[in-house]
Amino acid sequence: MSSGSWAGACLAFLPSSHRNSRFLPWPGSFRARSVAPGPARGAPAASPGWAAQAAAHTSHRVPGAPSLAKTPGSSSPSCARAHPGPSATSSPSLATPGMGTPNLPGQFQGLSSLSMEEFLLLSSRCQRVLSQLCTAVSNLNINDVLGNYSLTLIDALDTLAVMGNSSEFQKAVKLVIDTVSFDKDSTVQVFEATIRVLGSLLSAHIIITDTKQPFGDMTIKDYDNELLHLAHDLAVRLLPAFENTKTGIPYPRVNLKKGVPPDSHNETCTAGAGSLLVEFGILSRLLGDSTFEWVARRAVKALWSLRSNNTGLLGNVVNIQTGHWVGKQSGLGAGSDSFYEYLLKSYILFGEKEDLEMFNAAYQNIQNHLRRGREACNEGEGDPPLYVNVNMYTGQLMNTWIDSLQAFFPGLQVLIGDVEDAICLHAFYYAIWKRYGALPERYNWQLQAPDVPFYPLRPELVESTYLLYQATKNPFYLHVGMDILQSLEKYTKAKCGYATLHHVVEKTKEDRMESFFLSETCKYLYLLFDEENPVHKSGNKFMFTTEGHIVSVDERFRNSLWEDILPGQEGSAPKTKPTELKAANFSSNCNRVPDERRYLLPLKSNYMRQIDRMVGLI
Repeated sequence: MSSGSWAGACLAFLPSSHRNSRFLPWPGSFRARSVAPGPARGAPAASPGWAAQAAAHTSHRVPGAPSLAKTPGSSSPSCARAHPGPSATSSPSLATPGMGTPNLPGQFQGLSSLSMEEFLLLSSRCQRVLSQLCTAVSNLNINDVLGNYSLTLIDALDTLAVMGNSSEFQKAVKLVIDTVSFDKDSTVQVFEATIRVLGSLLSAHIIITDTKQPFGDMTIKDYDNELLHLAHDLAVRLLPAFENTKTGIPYPRVNLKKGVPPDSHNETCTAGAGSLLVEFGILSRLLGDSTFEWVARRAVKALWSLRSNNTGLLGNVVNIQTGHWVGKQSGLGAGSDSFYEYLLKSYILFGEKEDLEMFNAAYQNIQNHLRRGREACNEGEGDPPLYVNVNMYTGQLMNTWIDSLQAFFPGLQVLIGDVEDAICLHAFYYAIWKRYGALPERYNWQLQAPDVPFYPLRPELVESTYLLYQATKNPFYLHVGMDILQSLEKYTKAKCGYATLHHVVEKTKEDRMESFFLSETCKYLYLLFDEENPVHKSGNKFMFTTEGHIVSVDERFRNSLWEDILPGQEGSAPKTKPTELKAANFSSNCNRVPDERRYLLPLKSNYMRQIDRMVGLI
């Protein structure tokens, strides 16, 4: 292609704010926890439904929907900017170079006429073109997520390895080593830079240096730990975010050259500040330098200390100087999700007992205050289990919507053995997908309609589908995966990649494909259908970060090289064995899914129909 053609093709990677003269702010991140959480349990053992809790105001209730009244929602500050809804919503029109058929597992054939590896090469070229295009444009937060450091290329490195394509993985790694620098006047989100970039660099480094090479020969000739050095350099540039905060909770943004911007806000979300421990901990243990894990642990413990004395819940937005909760909504979606995820995954990876203790306490509080519906998933009367958004101090319902990020929670429940509850929650999100062919960013379960109608190719439902299939081996989840795959093909596929849906009902598209589509959505779909993948067959133990980056559960990560992790702590926390990991909800565990149910619907048909009615499918 000519340079002019490349520039035209790469416009799809350019934010609509820069394609239009109005220069709308670019949405900080769509993993940006800018939405809010979903519904709850614990309360009544035999509840008449989510219904009766606020049935005083039901004039706008849709027939067949739960009779829980619509309560005034909170408009608490979000962790990152909300999606601005660009005016240009037409499908991307990009010239496509002639390319071959992707070499993917059987059911994955046809995902694209463009191979994953070839698209990555295209995106890397586009990154270079964009860097030239953007130099002449006023920079209004374009780097907030993109960072001007080849984000898509970096974020997708381990996807190539998982797919076994050593030649393209090696090319991509060399391209990162040769072209990527973090010495840029770019202001980035600490959270997004950590999970997307730092996490991927560490994952790729671990894959390259793994003596077992489970994915094939992914070694790089004359590799001298360059990716680890890049990760270290980035993390050092993020450290100023942890300075000059009275609570130890980091600033949400930092300039990679200049530190915290002078006009930086003092408010951040729980997930953004409390989900740095896995990546920072891995880096510390690879380098033998406790600094990074120390600051990340300090932030987690600071947030944990601010939980409500009454409910044990945390809010979703906090002032980093005063410790005051600005956003008092407690839920499982945007602003909160990965905080809980990383309490558990930090324990799995590092074996620190305090992480497990915090997770178990948090999980019990979630069950007590956020869960609504009948006690059991597959038996009893009442509405199906659902996790709602509540006030952190009172446990009272704050609104009647859930968001798409909460769809990660069934996967987390699988990791602790609460499979029955995971089955029910997953079924609810899948029913919404079946209705729209996508998950709206925010869905109002009382009105049976989207509150925020866009879908940026998020992976959370696919992730939970994959993990539920691994736990149950029920073919139902293969059908779910195929349904998702066909919807992506039908509604989001463009000439060069896959596009965000601007509106899940109208199926209009936006000229944007988030980097997590390659690092997570495609990876989990691929692994769902690839039964023989080394992730499943090599005998190695792996864990996925919140951005879907794969890391080995390695003994070297369970051995601290220092004594004092946190001030006042004498000696590192005692290690616990993986067998000590148990769900706080002991009434539900993986033993409740017997083998004879493997080829039945995971949820009884009458309960399936109940959920379908609740989302307006029937």
